[in-house]
Amino acid sequence: MKIQTKYFDEVTISEADIITFPNGLLGFPDEKKFIGLDIPDNPAFIVLQSINDANIAFIVIPPHQLYQDYEVKIDDATLELLEIESEQDVTLLSIVTLKENFTDSTINLQAPIIVNLNKKLAKQYVTNHKNHSIQAPLTPKQEEGA
Repeated sequence: MKIQTKYFDEVTISEADIITFPNGLLGFPDEKKFIGLDIPDNPAFIVLQSINDANIAFIVIPPHQLYQDYEVKIDDATLELLEIESEQDVTLLSIVTLKENFTDSTINLQAPIIVNLNKKLAKQYVTNHKNHSIQAPLTPKQEEGA
């Protein structure tokens, strides 16, 4: 299947790779079907592209790549919605806000995207955790002495 994308013009995707957001994304309740597209020469980041609207695409990254201690407690309703049976089913992604000066870019740790890779189901999940910033630095500061 061919789709138009925000960053890569037209691409061919497999329907088996489509990730379904039963409730849409925050701010985009009608956008329920997305695909993860690798960024050439930058394997850390992924483009989460709507398959229906080329203008809706988000740069995402697994938050653990930047914040190794990042943890999210997933509620039972979300586990059920995403048909999650074990931790191995789950991957987390966080939306990145890129700024003109890359070092000013941020990552949203407050509302990660939880993906069941086996079932291709996902949800953006608001943690309300006091230590999870909506605009955490993309380049975490090194602890003093590290």
